[in-house]
Amino acid sequence: MKSITINGSKRESVGKTSTKALRNAGQVPCVLYGGDGPVHFSAPELAFSKLVYTANAYTVVIAVNENESYPAVLQDIQFHPVTDRILHVDFYQLFDDKKIAMDIPVRIVGNSIGVKLGGNLQRNRRKLRIKALPANLPDYIEIDITELNIGNRVYVKELLNDSYEFLHPDNTVVCQVRRARAAIVETADEEVEGVEGEEGSAEEGTSENKDESSKGDAPAES
Repeated sequence: MKSITINGSKRESVGKTSTKALRNAGQVPCVLYGGDGPVHFSAPELAFSKLVYTANAYTVVIAVNENESYPAVLQDIQFHPVTDRILHVDFYQLFDDKKIAMDIPVRIVGNSIGVKLGGNLQRNRRKLRIKALPANLPDYIEIDITELNIGNRVYVKELLNDSYEFLHPDNTVVCQVRRARAAIVETADEEVEGVEGEEGSAEEGTSENKDESSKGDAPAES
């Protein structure tokens, strides 16, 4: 998986006053968990743009000084309810021999048969949560939908991989091709027209039979 580096500075104080001062200066207070103890640091808000405002998944190298850095993943992030500015970020430290849970984006490739026939592709899951060793974390999970017809679905159980495990039930639907609403309405209209046509033919036949019967019952001329 691709990694980005965030350069930060260790925090000497973690009180409310110092935290507020950091935010006023354009810095984001952060905490790194998972090691021997939590590491408190801060980093410029702009340093998180590539990590937060993207659909891609990244691991992170947190460098708090020239000789101290930690591999990590984003664990939690808090935003201001009005301005959407980043208020706080939590990271979790990575270790080569410990599995980590992470959300991985789903990449759809191919042109579905069902879509060519007028169906609509529905993406039920844009990300899937997996658990794996750091070295086995993929950049994305690719799904080829070329053979997907109308009514077909792709389940998590069809994506099983030896490098990582999915943290979803096997019957979780990742994507599917559904019949377009217009096609459903058109089919229904055709069925109604067919029924009306049959009823019309039956009525015409009944009228003709009545006419023939009345002709047969007419009195003979003297």
